[in-house]
Amino acid sequence: MRKYLIKISAISLLFILLFPLMVRGDTVTIDNPLRWNSFWDLIDKLIDFIFYLSIGFAPIMIIVAGFYFITAAGEPAKIETAKKIILWTMIGLTIVFLSKALISFFCQIFGVSTP
Repeated sequence: MRKYLIKISAISLLFILLFPLMVRGDTVTIDNPLRWNSFWDLIDKLIDFIFYLSIGFAPIMIIVAGFYFITAAGEPAKIETAKKIILWTMIGLTIVFLSKALISFFCQIFGVSTP
């Protein structure tokens, strides 16, 4: 009984929300809440944001790795951790630097046209 009550409530709520659209004969227009006019503009701005964020974040991670090196005092685990931090920071920076090229490459592979 509870399942039916939930279904009936959901359908009633949907009907109540959509009823004004059905009664009105005009078409409803919704203004674009974003500043971008296309999906590709949005993706481009997101990539730019991640690019600038990573440019600021990478030196911080390298400083953290340097701190691990300085405070290691010959402890192999800390030295290995510092090496991994530097390695993964450089891999991440490489991916970020190549992000626009990678997106263009995948768009060509999958046949997606970009403006």
